[in-house]
Amino acid sequence: MLDADFFRRWMTATTASVDREAERLTALDSPIGDADHGSNLQRGFTAVAAALEKEAPGTPGGVLTLAGRQLISTVGGASGPLYGTLLRRTGKTLGDAGEVSAEQLTEALRTGVDAVMTLGGAAPGDATMIDALVPAVDALGDSFAAARTAAEEGAVATTPMQARKGRASYVGERSIGHQDPGATSSALLIAALAEAAGE
Repeated sequence: MLDADFFRRWMTATTASVDREAERLTALDSPIGDADHGSNLQRGFTAVAAALEKEAPGTPGGVLTLAGRQLISTVGGASGPLYGTLLRRTGKTLGDAGEVSAEQLTEALRTGVDAVMTLGGAAPGDATMIDALVPAVDALGDSFAAARTAAEEGAVATTPMQARKGRASYVGERSIGHQDPGATSSALLIAALAEAAGE
């Protein structure tokens, strides 16, 4: 069973990972976006880590709901609302339980991903974060490690796609050949989940 400490470890690992990879995320964003994806997420997850230190919710759902709120209020552009929605909806789906199973997390995360698809209007194949998140949730039933691999492969698979949603879609065919920064940061989020699980 997964408790609130596990979910705090997940957010802490994500913050550290985004810190390490911020420059690479911004470099990926540079040719097809506003060149701020890394710095935006870095600011957002730093705020998440600070909020969790100050106010430690006692439930898995509480941790994710607080993290989502922080991202929505501190991250500019599309990534704040999208990541914020992902975590907040996942947290609300988990509810007030003190512990949740891996199966419950999988279903809650699927609800969160569906909410992101509704908000952003994106589907798999549009070269967005959805291309990393959908395969990750599908693989989570096997293991956290399988979800990490699926997310990483999904992010790489956006490289030959033409972006059909988000800021990258504005550059049309020039988006082809660029790995999507949102899919890449989503893979970092899932890799941090596997790290929190010790996989």
